[in-house]
Amino acid sequence: MSLTTATLLPGIFLIVLGALLLISNSAIVSTLKAMPRSQVASVLFFGGGAVWFAFRMSGLSEADLILVQSPKPLMIGFSVLALLAFFYLPDFLAVRGLSVLMLLAGTPLLGAAFGEYEEPQRLFMVTAVYIGLAAALYLGAVPYRLRDFFQWLFARPGRSRALGGGLLGYGALLAVVAFTY
Repeated sequence: MSLTTATLLPGIFLIVLGALLLISNSAIVSTLKAMPRSQVASVLFFGGGAVWFAFRMSGLSEADLILVQSPKPLMIGFSVLALLAFFYLPDFLAVRGLSVLMLLAGTPLLGAAFGEYEEPQRLFMVTAVYIGLAAALYLGAVPYRLRDFFQWLFARPGRSRALGGGLLGYGALLAVVAFTY
């Protein structure tokens, strides 16, 4: 992935998320409030994260495989555990799925910026990715905090609009920076 693409993608994501928070109509608010425990979001986010992780496991080299000769037993074992999570750990599975997706997305984004020391503006993207990774680690451990955050955020309309404006502005900054490389 090129550095331009790696900077533009988070920029577009932040622009869309910021615009949704700025609009903040009742459908968006109710969808975001229901998302942490939504079964549809769980299938979408956790299922997507499980598939992406299984795909990443399929490319493991021999140096990564200590106990087995092929990644297939690990992929099957992980897939069974992911499937069992839908039945035995359904609470806040969507939040955990978002955390998995953020952690997996961080690798190609940070990999594109690795070694590009002559481009200091890459740090705008890297900072956003590291904030996202820290949030993913925190929310993966205590996923109910996202529900609490949404309750706090939408308690007053000005909070969601302020956050939306900040995300929209930073996303626009990333979109502009993406074309300066």
